[in-house]
Amino acid sequence: MVPPPRFATVSFDNYITDPGQPSQAEAVEALRAFAARLGGEADAKGGRRRHWFRREAKPAASGGPRGMYLDGGYGVGKTHLLASLWHATPAAPELKAFGTFVELTNLVGALGFQQTVRTLSGHRLLCIDEFELDDPGDTVLVSTLLGKLVEAGVALAATSNTLPGKLGEGRFAAADFLREIQGLSARFRTLRIDGEDYRHRGLPAAPAPHSDETVTRAAHRVPGASLDDFPALLDHLSQVHPSRYGAMCDGIQAVCLTGVTPVPDQSTALRLVVLADRLYDREVPVLASGVPFDQLFSEEMLSGGYRKKYFRAISRLTALARDAKGLADASHER
Repeated sequence: MVPPPRFATVSFDNYITDPGQPSQAEAVEALRAFAARLGGEADAKGGRRRHWFRREAKPAASGGPRGMYLDGGYGVGKTHLLASLWHATPAAPELKAFGTFVELTNLVGALGFQQTVRTLSGHRLLCIDEFELDDPGDTVLVSTLLGKLVEAGVALAATSNTLPGKLGEGRFAAADFLREIQGLSARFRTLRIDGEDYRHRGLPAAPAPHSDETVTRAAHRVPGASLDDFPALLDHLSQVHPSRYGAMCDGIQAVCLTGVTPVPDQSTALRLVVLADRLYDREVPVLASGVPFDQLFSEEMLSGGYRKKYFRAISRLTALARDAKGLADASHER
């Protein structure tokens, strides 16, 4: 449970703040201080040994919150900051955990609740990206897990999506997050991060879709590229659990899609969102023919309860399409 490849080398220093959005610089400084405090707490413990068969005294509560919640719209760099906190916290990698909400629930499913508590209780920090407030059952499960971990002295940091029906101005709802994690809310400090989607800030418009021929040529030319008809890909996703989408993407150097069309229903759309996230994590360029990515989701979807997920997917797929432009150019040169 470490930051994904896209965020493997990020830091607070290479987070580019927008001078017009002072909340970004303020968030960086607050997270730097949080990481430093975690290091100070470790020093104060004096390197005590863990014991298998007797309970240690809980660490003394220190000043300041035990958790940080990054509240902001899509594309303001919340995952970059969350990963930077993971990197900056002075602890061995095996004492820090980073994962999405889905990955955390998968861990509970694989190990069982009590074993997950035991596994993570020895950690200094747990970072949770994309806390899923739209799944009540899993939210209660993870909220209970986090309560056990806080009791064991584990520091927390999280970002989240919004609840269905909460249609803010491209923002995530801090109040919803704090309410859903129930008794833990007092332990979190909320950091509001304003700004526009950095993936489009000052960049040219997204490249137009290519022809089927261009996409197919590129797929055959690029080692490790995949080539799929978009409807067939959507059908395949329905047969694979979303928790496996990351493994499905491993080793893929480029994704080439022909015949992209608007997705037919919400279940399909939500599966595509997960795939887009996993491709973005792994920096896999996407070359496609058919409709532009900003036409994937219907107006009804973009105005509904999952709108922020869909806008995030459009933003990330557009960035990956921009990354794939060189593949199309090289294909034309042949």
